[in-house]
Amino acid sequence: MMRPMKLAGSELMFGANCLAYIKSVPCKKAFIVVGGKSMERSGILAKVERYFHENGVQTTVFQGVEPDPCFSTVKRGAEQMKEFQPDMIVALGGGSAMDAAKTMWVYYEHPELTTLEEVLTANPFPKLRRKARFMCIPSTSGTASEVSRSVVISDDETGMKHGLGNMEMMPDIAICDPEVTATMPPHITAETGMDALTHAIEALVSNRANYLSNILARAAAIDIVNTLPKAYEDGQDMAARETMLNASMTAGLAFTNVSLGIVHSMAHTLGGFFHVSHGLGDAIILPYIIDFNSGNPEAKDVYDRLAADLDGTDLAEIVRNLNKKIGIPACVKEVVKDEAAYTSQLEKMAETAKADGCTKTNPIIPTIPQFVELFKKAYHG
Repeated sequence: MMRPMKLAGSELMFGANCLAYIKSVPCKKAFIVVGGKSMERSGILAKVERYFHENGVQTTVFQGVEPDPCFSTVKRGAEQMKEFQPDMIVALGGGSAMDAAKTMWVYYEHPELTTLEEVLTANPFPKLRRKARFMCIPSTSGTASEVSRSVVISDDETGMKHGLGNMEMMPDIAICDPEVTATMPPHITAETGMDALTHAIEALVSNRANYLSNILARAAAIDIVNTLPKAYEDGQDMAARETMLNASMTAGLAFTNVSLGIVHSMAHTLGGFFHVSHGLGDAIILPYIIDFNSGNPEAKDVYDRLAADLDGTDLAEIVRNLNKKIGIPACVKEVVKDEAAYTSQLEKMAETAKADGCTKTNPIIPTIPQFVELFKKAYHG
């Protein structure tokens, strides 16, 4: 039975200059969460604050969300929210800033929660929006956290990543202005773009895929394959930046409703064990899983039809060629140099990937030995 679809929150803005929409958003206090210094250096943070101030809104900034945000960062942000008492929480940045801010929101609204485990296992999920609404302004074209119900947070002690998804965490407002993404360096453009492509392709073959998600995912995949090299080669090509941001968002609308597959299960695991960035892990692993999933006739048919839309016959080969164009390594060995350490963790990685929430919607559910073989194949090429 199909699950109910939810396409983004209450307000979805996209296209050049849509950042100015901030001036029409009713609120009194905005708590802005950012990652490093890029939004400050580019002037985007100042522009966001100026738009709020023009609307009579008081702002404060929480800076310093790290890649793969840790629970300690989430707790620190939630404590500052409790002091400031915002009625609007704003995530300005890439997936890490958006995931951290979403999770801070949960602990701000529910001060009785103190551990990561309490939220990971909460049933029912804590109700939000009693204190604040949530706005996302993405600076990358990849995670689609601005239209997603999901977050990934790392455990400080183990370093392991924990995924969590609930429609309560769907942002109320998403503002997708290509100007905000223009500061991305080429390697981040490549990695986040491949994350977006993985979202689209995995949504297409998800065992929850449906008529609407297929329309969204297919359009996104085609645009990403055709546009990502342009955005990679010229970061100031604003037409390419806009297409990539729109395609990333559209892929997000698809996957947040029908879920993903084992590319994400394995990339989450690779990131947890060896700190490989998520988009890079997705990009390297994707063609190997297309080959593996082609053992399912329905998935192979989907892949073949998408390949034909892209003027090819082999989707895995199309992805490999795209990776080559944008500087993505062909195998994990090029980024995890210690083969002995990798080999020693194969069984644990297989078990972790098997338990990942994305595995259950893959067209083929691998066994532990099959996951071991997939991790080996992705490593050696």
